[in-house]
Amino acid sequence: MKKTILQLLLSAGLLYLCVAFVPPKKPVFYIIGDSTVRNPNPPWCSWGQVIFNYFDTTRISISNQAIAGRSTRQFINEGRWQRIMATMKPGDFLLVEFGHNEGGKPDTTKTGKRAVLKDIGEDSVVVNYPQGPEVVHSYGWYLRKFANEAKAKGATVMIASMIAGNSFKDGKVSRADKTYGLWAKQVAQQTGAYFIDANNIIADKFEKMGPEMVKGFFPYDGVHTNAEGAGINAGAIVTGIRSDTTNTLNKYFAVRKF
Repeated sequence: MKKTILQLLLSAGLLYLCVAFVPPKKPVFYIIGDSTVRNPNPPWCSWGQVIFNYFDTTRISISNQAIAGRSTRQFINEGRWQRIMATMKPGDFLLVEFGHNEGGKPDTTKTGKRAVLKDIGEDSVVVNYPQGPEVVHSYGWYLRKFANEAKAKGATVMIASMIAGNSFKDGKVSRADKTYGLWAKQVAQQTGAYFIDANNIIADKFEKMGPEMVKGFFPYDGVHTNAEGAGINAGAIVTGIRSDTTNTLNKYFAVRKF
């Protein structure tokens, strides 16, 4: 009997040691957005597809959940956000970058099915579809939903202004700092999320490079980049993350000079 008890104690001790030394799950860095974040159709390439090069992926996982052609509203309506919420845990990170597919008037047309209301207010409209009515909110409302729900899960949230494109006029790049870029900043302030001013960081870089060099980053249009352009944009996102040392995502960068 004594031998049996001793064996049980030893087994329990070994089990405790095994459990105690199970390595914790790596935090996940979730990225959501549109085709400017993920566009797996060569020669196109977007910043979310290359940003892993900046991180120590032995310590953090990168989950790029962006999908082309979607707005904030569609990302939720298609169940994509709910699937992320089902797996997000305390210590994870979320970066949101939308804005290119939000325009237009919410209605039953193809564009209208992804359009949102402008600004960041609580106003809404009801659109009647064959499957039933949908309440459509503002761009800011959808961003707040992402930020608040992720923070409630214990995640660190970053909201980025939409990336700048190849849109020069008199040597200056068109910016979104009075529309979607401004609204992203305002929602970040409202929710306590980190703001990454990708639009202005990238526009500043492009203006220094000049239109001749920049056009080489955009193979077919003024919005979607190739691999070289994706690298430029990823570097801008990293610059934005690094600009605030209180953002704990900083500790997961690879040990190298950029």
